[in-house]
Amino acid sequence: MHPNPIYHDADADRNLAFARDRAFGVLAISGEDGPWMAHVPFLLSEDGNMAELHLVRSNPIARALKVPTPCKIAISGPDSYISPDWYGVSDQVPTWNYVAVHLSGVLELQPQEHMRDLLDRQSAFYEQRLLPKTPWAASKMTPEVLEKMMRQIVPCRMEVTDVDGTWKLSQNKPDEVRLRAAKGVAGHGFGTDPRALATLMLGGK
Repeated sequence: MHPNPIYHDADADRNLAFARDRAFGVLAISGEDGPWMAHVPFLLSEDGNMAELHLVRSNPIARALKVPTPCKIAISGPDSYISPDWYGVSDQVPTWNYVAVHLSGVLELQPQEHMRDLLDRQSAFYEQRLLPKTPWAASKMTPEVLEKMMRQIVPCRMEVTDVDGTWKLSQNKPDEVRLRAAKGVAGHGFGTDPRALATLMLGGK
């Protein structure tokens, strides 16, 4: 997270809404030999107090969850390189604008019998975005194949105790300078979805 408080002006509701909609991030815990990380889809509850996810059983994080374990999930949004030339004023330096939200909390394994319900809810959440395609459902699978595959993954639940977000959108620049940079991002930016980042920059928040 960027330390400048000017980039932390989004409230908890906005940060949670972003995380809930993105629904994918990097899970991290402290491992025996340093940080252990896994890229995971997740479901965030409406109140933002709980995230549900699953891990491959052989994942070191899953194996480490003998007891509830402190963790973070880092969720990245749009980002782009910012050229100093786009500001239209002198004595500027390159930077990178981005949106990122961190969920902090405690992760624990759930009973294996919860796996099918979690799978059904996760797939339904993602499939509804593909409408009018007929949603995929686990019921389409051969029961024996589905059971075998579910044995390879484990359900997890994260109690969310803190949320923080960095929305670095050139808020530290005068409006006319920020708007010129946003136009540069829209036309020439590179990164992850620079056009979406430019839209956020044009709004100034």
